[in-house]
Amino acid sequence: MKRIVMLFFMILLTTIPVSAIELEAPVVPSSGRDLMPSEHESFTEGLLEVLTDALGYLQPDLKEASGICFCTIAAVMIVAVLQSFHGMSGNVTDLAGSILVATLLLRSTNSLIHLGMQTVGEISEYGKLLLPVMTTAMAAQGGVTAASALYAGTAFFDAVLTSLISKILTPMVYLFLSLAAACSAVGEEMLIKVKDAVKWAMTWTLKIILYVFTGYISITGVVSGTTDAAALKAAKLTISGVVPVVGGILSDASEAVLVSAGTVKNAMGVYGLLAVVSVWLGPFIRIGAHYLMIKLTAGVCGIIGSKRLSGLIRDFAGAMGFVLAMTGAVCLMLMVSTVCYMKGMV
Repeated sequence: MKRIVMLFFMILLTTIPVSAIELEAPVVPSSGRDLMPSEHESFTEGLLEVLTDALGYLQPDLKEASGICFCTIAAVMIVAVLQSFHGMSGNVTDLAGSILVATLLLRSTNSLIHLGMQTVGEISEYGKLLLPVMTTAMAAQGGVTAASALYAGTAFFDAVLTSLISKILTPMVYLFLSLAAACSAVGEEMLIKVKDAVKWAMTWTLKIILYVFTGYISITGVVSGTTDAAALKAAKLTISGVVPVVGGILSDASEAVLVSAGTVKNAMGVYGLLAVVSVWLGPFIRIGAHYLMIKLTAGVCGIIGSKRLSGLIRDFAGAMGFVLAMTGAVCLMLMVSTVCYMKGMV
């Protein structure tokens, strides 16, 4: 078995570009350069700088999302007024209202789904450059077996997850939105069941791959150590609440990030982590702003509008939440793998 691992790693080394042998983290992609901190020595300080700069993305997107949600609330109110008149068919107004609400929300939702998929692709491509460098550095210090296992596992799970997102989960998000609009328009019970089944399938597909990945990382035994309990608890609670669908799973994995990134001094690894965060955080904030505004709109419309229309708006919010979950999953997967390398390096 040991010979097989050594052979695998020798083959791996022959596939690494010459630039990677220099043991410098690859340059951050252009989409994240505006957020990349000026200093890369401390992960904590760099992360704080990235977060501070990323808040500048929030205001314009909140303004845009507020405008869309205001129009949506106005449309729901108009439908509610029409339904209050005698002689107006509820089915007709629900049909017209569903078409109007879906049209208002779909344009921004479609662009944000594409933004999320673009972010997933950029993080994955950066990981393909970063991980061979980390593998070479870890192997150079004697951790050939561990480096090979980490690289093989991470490359496999990244390929599986990104393929699922691009070829299965993203089309399922569009299918879910189409079914949500149809359910709101006609109120057919069978369509509601199909829509719920699609949502269940999306959710558990993403959860299962993350459960298996975190289990694999735990089995390798690379991640260990201690960190400040209060900081760890705060980070886990934040991630659990901020990232929909898979926040609980990612919050458990956040312990690995805090333990290694906060205690191990490795300039290459810290630079790589900050690069991943810089690429991911801007789109996450943009999508998150629309997600929160749509959820707020759904709450308001649940008071003033029909059950069908408020349910449709909640489904759009759910779709945005799932996009957040997919981008967060890919980002945390690469970060956890990177800190595993950092933990195995001096």
